[in-house]
Amino acid sequence: MKAKVIDLYGNEVGEVDLPKVFDEEFRPDLIKRAVLAAQANRLQPYGPNNLSGLKTSAVTWGTGRGASRVPRIVNGRRAARVPQAKGGRRAHPPKPEADRTEKVNAKERRKAIRSAIAATANADLVRARGHKFSGEPIVVVKDDLEAVEKTNEIRNFLAACGLWEDVLRAKSGRAVRAGRGKMRGRKYKQPKSLLIVAGSDGGLIRATRNLPGVDITTVDRLNAELLAPGTQAGRLTVWTESSLKWLGETYGR
Repeated sequence: MKAKVIDLYGNEVGEVDLPKVFDEEFRPDLIKRAVLAAQANRLQPYGPNNLSGLKTSAVTWGTGRGASRVPRIVNGRRAARVPQAKGGRRAHPPKPEADRTEKVNAKERRKAIRSAIAATANADLVRARGHKFSGEPIVVVKDDLEAVEKTNEIRNFLAACGLWEDVLRAKSGRAVRAGRGKMRGRKYKQPKSLLIVAGSDGGLIRATRNLPGVDITTVDRLNAELLAPGTQAGRLTVWTESSLKWLGETYGR
């Protein structure tokens, strides 16, 4: 399996043999498991204070009043403290000590990463994610890209190779979140655009960090969540020659 190699101006300058990892079978079940585990392992402990719902003046009225003997706030009728009454504490609140982590077998996790890498070369899967591109879904660029330090140069490169439209799609898709998260520091939802995989960082991460929906990583830090956001494989990906060389040395030619 071969792929065209382009320069920073979108011109074809050669071909490269793709590593055999791109022939890996598609396993959406393993990809989903690996992504959900990564998300679960990022969760921070949360829960109420130990005295939540207990700091009240409520005392029971006792018997003989024709009313239940639940604790009631002083100078009022409203019940408090007990979980079975309206206005009382929660019966089973979240426990900060709960273990919310998920484990994935090492071989399954590695298989999920290989499968997600192979999915980036499948045009049908890439289109199913909603990405917009012209030509082949897999883009291989010379290592000159790793030394780029200006965002405008990245923009010109993406426009030259027909990928800038996907960045605009992500930009226009930014929307206010529907739920309570608007009040909790995550007001907006941002669609994912393309992923850039480099062999090393020579300023490229700084140059691309302001592009909406664009992620960048070095090839040795690839994971299933970057390759399949939201558990859906087939992310539009740009590879540098050195990153493909690393894949070939790691997973075999």
